[in-house]
Amino acid sequence: MTVKSPKRGRPAKHQTQLSKEAIVSSAKLLMKKEGAIPSIRKLATELNVDAMAIYHYFANKNQLLESITTSLISDIYQPKPSEDWKTELHQLCVGYLNLLNQYPGLLQILLSMESNSPAMIFIERYESIISDLPLSSDNRKHALDLLVDYIHGFALAMSCDKQSLLNIEAFDGPFEFFCKAIEGYGTK
Repeated sequence: MTVKSPKRGRPAKHQTQLSKEAIVSSAKLLMKKEGAIPSIRKLATELNVDAMAIYHYFANKNQLLESITTSLISDIYQPKPSEDWKTELHQLCVGYLNLLNQYPGLLQILLSMESNSPAMIFIERYESIISDLPLSSDNRKHALDLLVDYIHGFALAMSCDKQSLLNIEAFDGPFEFFCKAIEGYGTK
């Protein structure tokens, strides 16, 4: 009895279940389950294709990594036009924290990436929320840096908290303090 091994390289024309979206979706599920970006080989096994078929859609692992992380960040809260910038910013931050909490290892991946495409999604949403505040462009950037550094530190602390004493509600107090500081700074 002979066993046919799958052909290497480009996926067959009739193989319609494989697409960029299917690869990214499968990678996100594996990442959620395992806490790390899956290897190309593991992803191919999960999709029941040869590893080279994935390279038909993504030139290299970095391109795949960028697509996965960009897709994940795109799923966080999309701000709505509102006069209540604090609520919108809170929703954006909590959405990002929930994402980092759902996908163990995502923060380390984002911080080590060479691409800034995923970060740009958060930055654009942040900018749309605070655009009407009386802050200089430098102060907008400083506020963004402070907020993102705090969110990342908070997410890291949550991932280290084995007794589950730290939860997302603990973010609210420091976030309110941050908002008051921005409001106070904008009036000077």
